[in-house]
Amino acid sequence: MKRTLLIFLLCHVAAAVSAQWRPAGDNIMSPWAEHMNPENVLPEYPRPQMVRDQWMNLNGLWSYAVTPCDAQTFTPQGQILVPFAIESALSGVGRNVGDENALWYERTFTIPSSWKGKDVLLHFGAVDWMTDVWVNGYHVGEHKGGYDPFSFNITPYLRKSGEQSLKVRVYDATDQAFQPRGKQVEVPGLIWYTPVTGIWQTVWLEPVAKSYVESYYVVSDLQSKTMTVSVDVASVHVDDIVRVDILEGGVGYSAETPSTEVVAYAECIYGKARLTLPFVNAWSPDSPYLYGVKISLMRDGKILDTVEGYTAMREIKVAMDTTPNKYRRMALNGEFLFQFGPLDQGWWPDGLYTAPTDEALKFDLIKTKEWGYNMVRKHIKVEPARWYYYCDMLGLIVWQDMPNVADNHSLMMPHRPEEIGKMQRNKWAQDTFSIPGTDCQVPPLWKENYYDEWREIITDLRCFPCILVWVPFNEAWGQFDTEEVAAFTKALDPTRLVDAASGGNLRFCGDIIDVHHYPAPALNAFDRKYVNVLGEYGGIGYPVEDHLWQKDANWGYGDVMTDGEQVLDLYEEFALMLKTFIANGCAAAVYTQTTDVEVEVNGLMTYDRKVIKIDEDRFAEINRSVIEAGPKK
Repeated sequence: MKRTLLIFLLCHVAAAVSAQWRPAGDNIMSPWAEHMNPENVLPEYPRPQMVRDQWMNLNGLWSYAVTPCDAQTFTPQGQILVPFAIESALSGVGRNVGDENALWYERTFTIPSSWKGKDVLLHFGAVDWMTDVWVNGYHVGEHKGGYDPFSFNITPYLRKSGEQSLKVRVYDATDQAFQPRGKQVEVPGLIWYTPVTGIWQTVWLEPVAKSYVESYYVVSDLQSKTMTVSVDVASVHVDDIVRVDILEGGVGYSAETPSTEVVAYAECIYGKARLTLPFVNAWSPDSPYLYGVKISLMRDGKILDTVEGYTAMREIKVAMDTTPNKYRRMALNGEFLFQFGPLDQGWWPDGLYTAPTDEALKFDLIKTKEWGYNMVRKHIKVEPARWYYYCDMLGLIVWQDMPNVADNHSLMMPHRPEEIGKMQRNKWAQDTFSIPGTDCQVPPLWKENYYDEWREIITDLRCFPCILVWVPFNEAWGQFDTEEVAAFTKALDPTRLVDAASGGNLRFCGDIIDVHHYPAPALNAFDRKYVNVLGEYGGIGYPVEDHLWQKDANWGYGDVMTDGEQVLDLYEEFALMLKTFIANGCAAAVYTQTTDVEVEVNGLMTYDRKVIKIDEDRFAEINRSVIEAGPKK
């Protein structure tokens, strides 16, 4: 009887909490969002590369307020569902903040008794843009950057028992300043989208020892069959031992259920360990083999900390083919591979930057793979770690963009302050070397911030084998000091290729010359000393009734189609053109785009992911034939 009563009361409490939250607005929603449970929001462990046994998810309903920037305190104005940006429907708020206001969050939590004697880390997957954090009234730290994870050791600020208070303050100027912001603008339209402010990835707690593994990074060498593992340890002692185990993995290997069969191991005082593998299974789109990784920190024979993850053996290099022209191509594991995939914006009608569920996050990638593509360009946005984890598992190559700090004169927004507008009136010289474009006038402090944020993004993402290309600039949007930025990127990660200016003001630097052409593919600039790619083309528009962000003023590049067959017929014409370009030196192509986004109706799927616009079997056959047209030697 008592057990029945307890279950009854718990169900009513959960129902009451759910009743307090509902999606804001009346925009279209994805199928996953329609069944959102605010009591169980993105419950998956958020960091597949650094798995520990114990953690606490802080996603869910928090109190919030929007105040003037100079306000030091706030009174809660309602509840917001974390981790969805306040402008999104799934936040339950649907409200713009603007550059004159700050967004506040507040909640409480209780530390489990089993964590006694441990330090406690507070993790944020990503918060856009500047974040201040208080625990029990103490300011524990600040972070600038909208796309990289960060954490604080909050142990000194915790009470011995009972409820702990957590407050977060966020400021985000969007396009009224020069912080990286991708396609966010205060006044959305055309290819520019709704602002994203505040927490937009999972918030969580984790207990660790006083000394613990902070991070690791693996560099593989196929020729020598070795992996060099660099390990960072917090509060390390001089006699601490780090043991690195490489575990047998497999295709579709899951970091959440790692193998226990050790194929190589090494111990070091801390720093770097070099391991030689008895066999090599290289990672590729056709065979995405992943090895398990286990790292243990030991002192006096006792294990202080253990993290588990995964890695891969693979390499990407530039090599010349055997044609008379000796075109430069991209070689994955020593073999030429034409890289072909969609431009992936990563936006959602209900969560904006944040997919409503982990299943939804994976859905776009599964479709990309089923459609016969072997790569995806992540367009001026960074995703949660689990997105890259799925690319690793599925075998999808990733080109990773840096979110832009500005746009250019041709896309000027009249609502911006005049001084900001003037600095963004740079000239975009598309697909040409003879008439060079001009740099955006990014102020020195914001240039420094760009380097800081790009460094953090690369450092955080370089552990994912799927990423093969870094893209610092796109279409002259906030493009500055291109040669210096390309060199900076290459120095941070010499194991990958650099596409310095995708479709922008082309420079002779990095590894790749990248042109954009809409709607039909074309290579209007070409240089045999570089890898030449078509970084964007297509954008065939097709609005599907009842699945639109707004009823009117929807658009795509070129003529808008009236059915999926028309889309596919034109796509096939473009594919035939691509094959000609491939024979004449084109090494990769990116089709715009995976889904519709707001008023853009040029996606292969509708924005709500409920309609796939094309015949998938025929579409996949076309895509595979394009990849097969690439050179084999």
